[in-house]
Amino acid sequence: MGRFDETIVSLNQQLVNGEITAVDLVKQTIQRIKDLDTDYHAFLTLDEEGALKAAEKSDQKGYSTDRPLQGIPVGIKDNIITEGVETTASSHILEGFIPVYQSAVMEKLEAAGAIMIGKLNLDEFAMGSSTETSYFGPSRNPWNLERVPGGSSGGSAAAVAGGEVVASLGSDTGGSIRQPASYNGIVGMKPTYGRVSRWGLIAFGSSLDQIGPMTRTVEDNAILLQAISGLDERDSTTADIEVPDFTAKLKNGVKGLRIAVPEEFMDEGVAPVVKEKVEAAIKQLEELGASVDRVHFPLLKYGIPVYYIIASSEASSNLQRFDGVRYGYRAKEFEDLEDLYVRSRSEGFGNEVKMRIMLGTFSLSSGYFDAYYKKAGRVRTLIRRQFEELFVNYDIVAGPVTTSTAFAFGEKSADPIEMYMADLLTVPVNLAGLPSISVPCGFDDENLPIGLQLIGNYFDESTLYQAAYAYEQATDYHTKHPE
Repeated sequence: MGRFDETIVSLNQQLVNGEITAVDLVKQTIQRIKDLDTDYHAFLTLDEEGALKAAEKSDQKGYSTDRPLQGIPVGIKDNIITEGVETTASSHILEGFIPVYQSAVMEKLEAAGAIMIGKLNLDEFAMGSSTETSYFGPSRNPWNLERVPGGSSGGSAAAVAGGEVVASLGSDTGGSIRQPASYNGIVGMKPTYGRVSRWGLIAFGSSLDQIGPMTRTVEDNAILLQAISGLDERDSTTADIEVPDFTAKLKNGVKGLRIAVPEEFMDEGVAPVVKEKVEAAIKQLEELGASVDRVHFPLLKYGIPVYYIIASSEASSNLQRFDGVRYGYRAKEFEDLEDLYVRSRSEGFGNEVKMRIMLGTFSLSSGYFDAYYKKAGRVRTLIRRQFEELFVNYDIVAGPVTTSTAFAFGEKSADPIEMYMADLLTVPVNLAGLPSISVPCGFDDENLPIGLQLIGNYFDESTLYQAAYAYEQATDYHTKHPE
C-alpha cells in the first residue's frame, strides 16, 4: 500500500458519508506505516491494539462534521506523555518508560475523538535540528532520503510529508515545529506561549516549549490546534483566554492586512533560492490585497546566543530529575548514591544533551550567572519589545523559516555552532512567546521544499491562519508530495 493524499477534512467527509470506517482507516494507516517507515524511520512505537480499540468505539458513536477529528489517526511526538504507551523522548535514559498518566493534549485529543496511532522520533529530549541526536537513529526526509527531516520534530514532519498520517503533534522550543515543516513541505504552527498546556510534555526549556500541530493543509492545522488549546489548571503558564474558532476567518482573505518584512530576515546568510521563493510568496500576498513594508529587526543576530543560554540553563534544571533512581535507565555498576547518579546520567544521556546540561550549569553558576544568564534575560526582553513595537503598526511579520533547504546527514553535526545557526530565524519567536506558522512556498533546484514563516501577535493565531490559507489557495505547493 502506497502513500495517500487525504486530509482531516476529506477523511471526516468519508466517515460521515459511510464510505469508510475508523477501523478500516486505522488498519490502512498501520499497513502504510509498516510499508513506508523502513525508509523514513519516523515512528518509534506503534500502538496497534490501542488504536483498533479506539477505532471500534469511534465507529459505534457515529460521525458528524462538527467533530472533524473523530476517528482520525494521528502521530504523537515521543516527548509527549502517553498513558500505557512507551515514551522515551528518543533517549536511552527513558528507554522502556511506560507512563501511568495522560498528558493534557492527549486528553483533549481523546475528547475530540482522534486516535493515537503511535509515537514519533525526535532529537533526544528535543535538543537538535536534524533528529541526528535521537538514540534510536535519525528519521529521513521523504523528499530525499539522504537529507535530514529537520528537528527536533523530524519524525512528526516526515510522517505527515511521507503520507503515513494526515496529522501529527510536535513541540517547538526554538523552531522545532516550523523548521521541519519547512524542510518537509508541510504546514507547522507554533502557537502563542500559554495557548496549549505543557502538562505532560517532557520539559526541555520551560519558558520556551509549546506543543503544536503539523498537517498537510492550513485548514487541518486550524482544526487540530482548536482541539488541543485552552486553559489547564495543572499548567500555571496556560492562559485563561477563550479559544476562538480558528477556522472562522480562514476565507476572509488578506485584503487590508499589514505585513512587515524585516530586512535582517532576508540577509546574506539566507540561501539565494530561499530568498527568491520567500520574496515571491510575499509578493503573492501583496497581489492578494495585503500591504507590505520593509522594516528593521536589528536584534535578530542576538537571538541564537540568548536562546542557547536560556534554553540550556532551563534544560540543566529540568533534566536533574533523571537520576537513575525513580524511573528510566539505571547504571548496572556503581559504588554509592552519587556514583549511581553520575554513571546513570553519563551512560543514559547522549553527547548533545550532556553538552547543553554543561553549558546551562555553567551559565547558572555563581561566578557567571550575571555575565550570561541575567544578560541573556535582558536581551530577551528587548527582542520581545522589538516585536511588540512592530505589532503596533502591523498584523504579521513575514520572512523565511530557515536559511537553507534540508541539509545532508553529517553536514552540520560536526560543528555545533553551524547546527545552532540553522535556527537563526525561528528562535526569536520563542524568546518572545509569539505564534508563528510555516507554509510551503516552493522548492529549490533539487526539489527540496522551502517554507514561508508568518509571525503573529499574541493569541492571534486566527490572523496567521487567514493569511496562510489565502496564500495556500492561491498556490499549489500543498498538493505536491514526494515520489
